[in-house]
Amino acid sequence: MSTSSLTIIKPGQMTLIQDFGRFGTSHLGLTQGGPVDDYAYSWANHLLSNPVNQSVIEITLGQVKLKVDEDCELAICGGDLDAKLDGTALINWSTFIARKGQILSFGLPKNGLRAYLAVKGGFNMPLTLGSSSTVVRENIGGVNNGAPCEENLVLSFDRHVIAETYKSRSLTFRFKPNYNLPVTLRVIEGYQNQYFSEEAKQAFYSQEFTVDQNSNRMGYRLQGNTIESPQIDMLSEGIALGSIQIPQDGQPIILLNDRQTIGGYPKFGCIARIDLPRLAQAKPGHSISFVKGDRLGLQDVWCQWAKFFGY
Repeated sequence: MSTSSLTIIKPGQMTLIQDFGRFGTSHLGLTQGGPVDDYAYSWANHLLSNPVNQSVIEITLGQVKLKVDEDCELAICGGDLDAKLDGTALINWSTFIARKGQILSFGLPKNGLRAYLAVKGGFNMPLTLGSSSTVVRENIGGVNNGAPCEENLVLSFDRHVIAETYKSRSLTFRFKPNYNLPVTLRVIEGYQNQYFSEEAKQAFYSQEFTVDQNSNRMGYRLQGNTIESPQIDMLSEGIALGSIQIPQDGQPIILLNDRQTIGGYPKFGCIARIDLPRLAQAKPGHSISFVKGDRLGLQDVWCQWAKFFGY
């Protein structure tokens, strides 16, 4: 099958290739990677009727330009980064046709932080340990040993036929998140929660935190009133996606896709998997609060979500 491509003219601050993630490698010290907003990632592929686990472009903070090298069908989901095609605004959470020679651009975020650009059939990317996901910290994945996308990079995909009666597909408003709203995250408390005092637990659940500037794909740092961390020695152990560490400074850290594989800080619990996409779209200064979650109920919701998308 013949191929076509998009060419990056302006790469922006952090533009990465991501599929659903790299699994079964934690024992090697390699983290999972993948889209930090897997909700938007999944919809971008689903609207194009792509098979699961196709490679897309994760664009953080916008300021990206790409040239269309051949007519193609694309989809944009996630944060509103003021996407335009030849200067004409595009509808977020929708598919669209881009013609040869057109320029696709992204501005600064209006709502949310990250957008996902998918192409019909997915981008053709090399796999490293079964995944194309880029993890910059580990120098793995993507198109150049874990490096972010660069100027003049050519991203290929299989050429596809566009119907003369083409009709765009869009996500209904019921399922479009408003990333500017305050975020409430549901917590599944872990076994180490018993080491926290009742005062520390009360302080954790009763206040609003804000997202710290030093937040990234590895983890989100929060700022708020100090949470007393248990004064006990703990052995390092495996860290799950969404784990809430409380280090000695008393400021929570929520670990995300590019987290380290082991750690020894006390963990208050874990954020429900279904809630993590909302956190991943929160900008510095965004308001974050926590409530206790029902583990079985949240597992059921996650399984329904995963089944819908075919994972």
